[in-house]
Order: sequence, then C-alpha cells, then structure tokens
Amino acid sequence: MSDLIALTGLRVRGYHGVLPEERRDGQDFVVDAVLNIDTRAAAATDDLTATVDYGVLAARLAEIVAGEPVNLIETLATRLAEVCVADPRVISARVTVHKPSAPIVQAFEDVSVTVERP
Repeated sequence: MSDLIALTGLRVRGYHGVLPEERRDGQDFVVDAVLNIDTRAAAATDDLTATVDYGVLAARLAEIVAGEPVNLIETLATRLAEVCVADPRVISARVTVHKPSAPIVQAFEDVSVTVERP
C-alpha cells in the first residue's frame, strides 16, 4: 500500500540545453514530482520525521535544476528522480520536467519529459 505526495509547479531558472544561448541566457524549468510513500506512520504520529519533508525536497530539486547544466531534460529528470528515490521511505517516484521556453520555432505551450523510478 502506498500514498502519494505531490510537489507540482516548482519553477527554477536553469541553464540546460544543447544550444549555446540556452547555456548562456538560461530559462525557467518547471518540475512536478510525485512520490509513492506509505504515510501511515506519519499520520499516526503526526511527526514530520516519519515522512518526506516536501520543503526539503523542493530545495534539493531546485538546487539540481539551478546547478550543473546538462544537454537534455531527460538527463535532468533522471537526476531529479534519483534524489526522490534516495529516501528509503519512497517506494517510487514520477518526475516531470517542463521546458516551456524551449527553442522551438513553431507555436507551442510546453515540452516535457517524465521519468518513473522505483
């Protein structure tokens, strides 16, 4: 049995991409993370240490997005998912990285990559 903790719409400036201007100028990335976790112990004890602190999680994910640039959002999404599942209480995680300002000539609303990790 597992429950879900979701952090959606985390907006962070990053310098990811294959084009030089993406690395130079940066752009906003938006991250959604959904963690499968058993929250029964936290609910029973009302103790933050018995669950994932989503404030700490948000700070760690933001640090990665703002940190070392990568070419692909697939790579970025994988790094973010690895942080999520590093907590032994997390059964699995689904992370989506949105790149709403991707350098695409055609009109579009969003580009995203979603990864799931056990």
